[in-house]
Amino acid sequence: MTETMPSTPARPDGGPFRHELYPYRGEEQFLSGTLEYIHEALEADEAVVVAVPEDKTSLLRGELADEPAVTFVNATTAGSNPGRHIAAWSAWMNQRGEGGRPVRGIGETAWRQARSAAHLSELRYHEWLMNRAFARSSTWSMLCPYDAADEDQDALRSLSRCHPQIRREGQYAPNEDYLSGNEYSFDALAAPCDPFQELSYTHGDLAAIRSKVAQCAADAGVPEDRLPKLAVSVTEIATNSIRHGGGHGTLRIWAQDATFLCEFRDSGYIPDAMTGRSRPEANQIGGRGLWLVHQLCDLVEIRSTPDRGTTIRLHMDAPQR
Repeated sequence: MTETMPSTPARPDGGPFRHELYPYRGEEQFLSGTLEYIHEALEADEAVVVAVPEDKTSLLRGELADEPAVTFVNATTAGSNPGRHIAAWSAWMNQRGEGGRPVRGIGETAWRQARSAAHLSELRYHEWLMNRAFARSSTWSMLCPYDAADEDQDALRSLSRCHPQIRREGQYAPNEDYLSGNEYSFDALAAPCDPFQELSYTHGDLAAIRSKVAQCAADAGVPEDRLPKLAVSVTEIATNSIRHGGGHGTLRIWAQDATFLCEFRDSGYIPDAMTGRSRPEANQIGGRGLWLVHQLCDLVEIRSTPDRGTTIRLHMDAPQR
């Protein structure tokens, strides 16, 4: 199904997409806050989509008695790469919002199960991008529960910057910490782990690039059945460098913490932060490369500015290492 941004009818409050952070402590606060949000939706004849960890799903199911307007989805089906999650939410909300019915989502990310600092950083960036992805939607809203029991104020503040609204005591209000505007403050990319290999590429070098990456990935422990996915991803990114990044680029390869990484650098610029995160239209010509790469890799980091060019890191799990 093609994902589209709904435009009519608007939510009863007439507002744009509402994206609320809900800090809570413990199961009791989780239940009280999410159930209040759900009952608000039901009273307004809105549908609800819930994607929370399995233990929280059991808690909510026990309180809702198979309410037909509430749909529970398995967030793990979208995979661990946050670059896939916007398309997944768009599909879930579209399915429940047939005929323009308003839909509320409840999405709790398993923050403490983040695989690495890079993965955690991309999860936060995904939350910020949700505001851009669904900005035109007047029929969707989202509540993001966050367990603040460990009192890590820095982590809570970082996540708070990604949410325009915050919910406390059953009410939502503008979030003063929200990072508004079009610029996102990325975490700096970690330096490559020694030893790493570096090589330049240009026209005619794709076969050599694929061969080099395949050998290094196999040596690093990437499973054999995943090597073709990596080869396709490497081809797509290197081809984009050659076509749109000045005709050449630089590749770095290394292994670190059971992960194999390929980093591509070129002088091109990707102006649209949503590139690769929304499912391409069936009749779309071109523009599918980054979408495909997000589907094939375990994590994709993109940093692109007009003055510094573009850096793209592809992560592939290497559990055999």
